[in-house]
Amino acid sequence: MSKRLSIFPLTGAILFPGLQMPLHIFEPRYRALVSDALARDRRIAMIQPKGPAQGAPLFDIGCVGRIGDVEAMDDGRYNIVLEGESRFRIVRELDVTTMFRQVEAELIDEPEEEFLSSIERASFEREAKRFADAQGYSVDWESVTRLDDISLIDGVSQIAPFDPASKQALLEAPDLRSRCETLIQLMQFYGRRDGDDEIITLQ
Repeated sequence: MSKRLSIFPLTGAILFPGLQMPLHIFEPRYRALVSDALARDRRIAMIQPKGPAQGAPLFDIGCVGRIGDVEAMDDGRYNIVLEGESRFRIVRELDVTTMFRQVEAELIDEPEEEFLSSIERASFEREAKRFADAQGYSVDWESVTRLDDISLIDGVSQIAPFDPASKQALLEAPDLRSRCETLIQLMQFYGRRDGDDEIITLQ
């Protein structure tokens, strides 16, 4: 069954079901998007555009999020926290008169439970440590060990400093194991580059 979704195209930003994304909304068309969502079902569809131009074509897959925390400012801006609910696949973009873009899309059924084997988990954590060391990141590894497999893999996929196409490949991975394998390959590639000191906290 298809759904009508109001979209927020944002390069380099992907959202996964079960995770959160804080957003500062200041452009008039996206302030109108948030205002409309709050008046209806509080849902916004995050998706990456394929280029920087206004109205650029969109990637096929994004993620619907529900607005949780919201701070409405006197000048019309918003600070919101978007809570990921479900990935979706675009069927077609709609011709609309609203300031923001809308699409017809199909929600993607997500597996109820997914797990990595102990070997897969250990392999990922080993590569993640190599990547962090190569990039000069400081990671709270004790908190990492307490995360379940989905929160770990999707959480790293969402915040990892990869290019937009790489992040899109992670979002489009069909299952947890495929995403884990893609993430390891990307860390191996990007881990060969020098990075600035940065602290990554996974929650």
